[in-house]
Amino acid sequence: MLDFLTTNSAVAMLKEDHERVQALFDQFEATKGRATKRKIVREALAELKVHAAIEEALFYPAVRKTVGKDLMNEADEEHHVAKLLIAELDQMDGSESHFDAKFLVLAENVRHHIKEEENQMLPKARAAKLDFEALAEKMRRRKEHLQENGVPEVSEEAMIKTSRGRGDSPARAAKRKPPKLPRKQP
Repeated sequence: MLDFLTTNSAVAMLKEDHERVQALFDQFEATKGRATKRKIVREALAELKVHAAIEEALFYPAVRKTVGKDLMNEADEEHHVAKLLIAELDQMDGSESHFDAKFLVLAENVRHHIKEEENQMLPKARAAKLDFEALAEKMRRRKEHLQENGVPEVSEEAMIKTSRGRGDSPARAAKRKPPKLPRKQP
């Protein structure tokens, strides 16, 4: 079983991406400097965008039937939530009060997604009747293309751009003044 997760080149490629982004999450959590945190966030977002694009376009469709719709649908929704947070972070410059919190929530969500992928989806994908080497080659070519040319805008980015920050209710709520409450009588 573990052999499949390390020797299958398509799966190994995904796992390498997982390790790289988790290392960035750890670096962010250990860092105090604002400029360094912004740099780590930008790098993590770029990694996540490419990874999600490869999974959604190539890997997920190839294994969906074998893995099963329930697990795959959950993975799709986890990607959707992550892409919303990524799009919101892309609109931020790092000085906002919720920047760190938003990135930490993204990290928590992605870590959960990785755990499910590696413990449930990838082991089930092993049974897929496909040429994993050919799939890995397609994934490698697509990754190189995306890294060189950028990831096309996804619907979540368009939605966040349209809201112009008005949809970020936690950040907006934190800016509101607390309601005036009657003073407690002695």
